[in-house]
Amino acid sequence: MTRMLRLRLNGREHRFEIQDNALLLNVIREEAELTGTKYACGIGECGACTVLLDGEPALSCLILAADAEGREVTTIEGIAAGGLADTQESLLEEGGVQCGYCTPGIVLVSEALLKENRTPTESEIREALKGNLCRCTGYTNIVKGIMAAADKRSKR
Repeated sequence: MTRMLRLRLNGREHRFEIQDNALLLNVIREEAELTGTKYACGIGECGACTVLLDGEPALSCLILAADAEGREVTTIEGIAAGGLADTQESLLEEGGVQCGYCTPGIVLVSEALLKENRTPTESEIREALKGNLCRCTGYTNIVKGIMAAADKRSKR
């Protein structure tokens, strides 16, 4: 069965005709053609598919698209309209990006964290990132990047 899905995606209203069992991840990637949200494990273990759902990190591989009806979904493409967000810049500057597959999920988790806590400690950052698997960096430079982004924001 199909149905119409209405949601706000990256600040704009969208309507999609979807199958009842469609995952939010697939609607984002295939219908909206926003490929920054990554498919990796498919079971909610890696965080590569993280989006913000009404401002909170959510694993789009575990969410039925129908459950996003009328809600606000933000993907990596919606984080910075006119260039890189300071979380993205800081991750690059601190060497917190290698292959980049996990980066969109990490940026979205970081954005949610910094919105809630402008000056997180290293352990708070590591706790926020516990659902994001990175096999390349070892997390040290990711944490440094998020701390640098927090510092940039506190100086504004």
